[in-house]
Amino acid sequence: MVCGLLYRMSDSYPTKAARAAYIDGRLAEFYPETPIPLDHRDPYTLLVAVVLSAQCTDLRVNQVTPQLWALAGTPQAMAQASVEAIQQIIRPCGLSPQKAKAISGLSRLIMERHAGAVPRTFADLEALPGVGHKTASVVMSQAWGVPAFPVDTHIHRLAQRWKLTDGRNVEQTEGDLKRLFPQARWNRLHLRIIFYGREHCTARGCDGTVCEICRTLFPGRQRTVRTKK
Repeated sequence: MVCGLLYRMSDSYPTKAARAAYIDGRLAEFYPETPIPLDHRDPYTLLVAVVLSAQCTDLRVNQVTPQLWALAGTPQAMAQASVEAIQQIIRPCGLSPQKAKAISGLSRLIMERHAGAVPRTFADLEALPGVGHKTASVVMSQAWGVPAFPVDTHIHRLAQRWKLTDGRNVEQTEGDLKRLFPQARWNRLHLRIIFYGREHCTARGCDGTVCEICRTLFPGRQRTVRTKK
C-alpha cells in the first residue's frame, strides 16, 4: 500500500506537458512582473551588458556598466574608444581581454554594416564578435520582442530537475522547452525560470527535492538530481 501511494504521489504530473503547464502557471504567480536583470537604456547597451554577463553575475555587470557608458554609450563612441580603455573598466567582470575586443569589434561592425543600429535578426547578431546564440536570443527577445528562449545555467539545471529535458546540452534543452511551452510565453517564461533558479531552486540550495516546485512535481523523489552540463 505504501509503495502504491508513493507511486501515485510521484505520478501527480506524469507527463512533460502536465509539468510544463503547472510550472508556467506557478511561476507566473511567483513573478507577475519580469524586469530585465541587466541595467541598460537601449538595445545597444543591452547587447553589451549581455556580452559582459558571460561567466559573471548580473549584479557585477550592473556595477561596472555605468562607468563603461560614461566612456562610451553608443556604438560610434565605443568603436572610437581603445580596447585598453574598455578592458580597464570591465576587468571586474572577468575575461576582460576577450570581452573588450568583442565589444570594440561588434561596435565597429554595427557602425560599418548596420548604420549604427543593433541588428534585428539572429543571423546578423550572431555574426558580431562575442555574440553567440544565447546572447542573440536575449537581445531578440528583450530588445525586439521576438519570441526566443535563451537557456542559461539556471534554465538548463531546472529543466533537468523538472524532467522537461534529459539535458544532453543547452541546444537540446532550448528545443525541448520551445516545444513544451507556447511561443507567446517564451520571453517572460525564460526570465521567470531564471528568477526562480536564483532564489529557490539554486545549484546548492536545492538538489531536486527541496524547493516548492520540485516537491510538488516529485513528492516521492528521494535522490539528488545530477545536472548534466
